[in-house]
Amino acid sequence: MLSVIIPSYKDPLLQKTIDSLLGNSELGKELEVIAVLDGYWPNPQLTDDPRLKILHLGKNRGMRGAINAGVAISRGEYIMRTDEHCVFGKGYDRILLERIRDNWIVTPRRYFLDVEKWEVMDIPPVDYEKLVIDEHRNKFTGHAWKSRTIKRKHKMIDDTMAMQGSCWIMKRTWWDQIIGELQSEGYGTHYQDSIEMVFKTWQAGGRLLVNKNTWFAHKHRSFKRTHNYGGTEADASFAYALNLWKDYYEIIRKQWGV
Repeated sequence: MLSVIIPSYKDPLLQKTIDSLLGNSELGKELEVIAVLDGYWPNPQLTDDPRLKILHLGKNRGMRGAINAGVAISRGEYIMRTDEHCVFGKGYDRILLERIRDNWIVTPRRYFLDVEKWEVMDIPPVDYEKLVIDEHRNKFTGHAWKSRTIKRKHKMIDDTMAMQGSCWIMKRTWWDQIIGELQSEGYGTHYQDSIEMVFKTWQAGGRLLVNKNTWFAHKHRSFKRTHNYGGTEADASFAYALNLWKDYYEIIRKQWGV
């Protein structure tokens, strides 16, 4: 079984994202979608489906806490997380599960979503990201890795150095044993979750990969954000993650030859 966790806070696109997950699934009853309502109730209410669970948090915990809460009640052998403003390719779940190993985190090929037309935009997808340090903002960030995209275009499942974090899948035992839960102390409630997971995974001998055999499309940045990101909380989170992992990053960077 696959459990898909959607941490949600007042995003009007949540229902459309759920519809895409359910409508494009090929797992039947082996899929459960868990919408974690982070201290709010959507209006209108979410539509009924036997594959959909709704977890309401009594107060706002933030993205990290919402993901942890969703994972805690999930029943799947595998867990997937997605943002609340995405669409998915047909059979995304079957394809992702067909070739995944116990110590992998996998992200699908990422396209860009026009949320007004609810269509995938005519922009090349992101397959690989290079993990770099943004000295100006004092943070880790992923940059589209065009040279690797061209060089390895025929390799359909491949290692990548970073991911956006808006959609990933892993085995539940890997989460339990290696990730444990997403830490709010230091990181804050919203930020750098992919950084935490990827570094923990590398330290434990695991891998981060992209599966180009399927895809999702994430809300393009040109559209207004639903959540209030940024500010001093974000800056503190970025600085914490950078301080915690910078020495280990230098080891990884040399291994990647970047």
